[in-house]
Amino acid sequence: MTFLNAMPIQPIHFYNRHTRQIEAEEIYGESWLRFTYENPVGKFFLWLVVKRALFSWFYGWQMNKRVTAGKILPFVIKYNIDVTTFVKSVYDFKNFNEFFCRRLKAEVRPIDPDTQVAVFPADGRHLVFQDVEQAGGFYVKGEKFSLAELLGEDELPESERVRTRTFAGGAMMISRLCPVDYHRFHFPCAGVAGTAQPIKGALYSVSPIALRKNVKYLVQNKRVFTPVESPQFGAVGCMEVGATNVGSIIQVFVPEHKMEKGEEKGLFKFGGSCVITLFQRDRIVFDADIVEQSRQCVETYARMGERMGRAVKAA
Repeated sequence: MTFLNAMPIQPIHFYNRHTRQIEAEEIYGESWLRFTYENPVGKFFLWLVVKRALFSWFYGWQMNKRVTAGKILPFVIKYNIDVTTFVKSVYDFKNFNEFFCRRLKAEVRPIDPDTQVAVFPADGRHLVFQDVEQAGGFYVKGEKFSLAELLGEDELPESERVRTRTFAGGAMMISRLCPVDYHRFHFPCAGVAGTAQPIKGALYSVSPIALRKNVKYLVQNKRVFTPVESPQFGAVGCMEVGATNVGSIIQVFVPEHKMEKGEEKGLFKFGGSCVITLFQRDRIVFDADIVEQSRQCVETYARMGERMGRAVKAA
């Protein structure tokens, strides 16, 4: 399919926190993604069909069919997924969607026990920014989005931008999940979780292939924001971002109850997706290795439950 690409293919690299090596990402559906986001014909198809909710709903519905169970084993083999981490046998899933949002054994995702430590909310490739206002150019040089856009308050008067004022000058982490990853998301710290609040949007891809063309897909996509009040970190914002072929974002937690660090918050149905975590100004210091890689615009691969930063005592 080389005729679809006018530009030379640029591989996607990330830093693996476990191997301490820079690795190349094997992208699920790479040819289709490059056609859709890098080819003029594909971009028209993107505008006409792909970004629409109906397209992703239909794909997610297809992945619920029993016949898709036949796709599971080839997928596991191709992407070298460790089946010993699954709660269920790889042969017991009734369809691909059931496999996609699989549960893992608790012991394979231990939660850092230090009460002053926040953990990654999901498996994936992570970027961190100690100051959200400086988070420009990480996918596209010179391109950035505003906090108000991300939080769905850009069309409100300044006086009504409650979320934006809460996290102004704060820290942000973007956690990008690939289709090969574990697709349940968790609370990064203990605290009382409020009600999940949907923000309407389209369903663009959140692959770097797409984000390198337009980083604002992150703030144009459908997303869900949940406020958390943490004794250690103050106000924390947990946001899930939908994407192309994500059948749905499902919340499983009980609002207005105390959540333990690492407790399951919800899950994504089929597709790549993204989790964004926001902290107030001067309430967290991210770990040095993630900060250094992010400074170079390189994502860090790490797993849910692992340490990602430490609390700073409130003034």
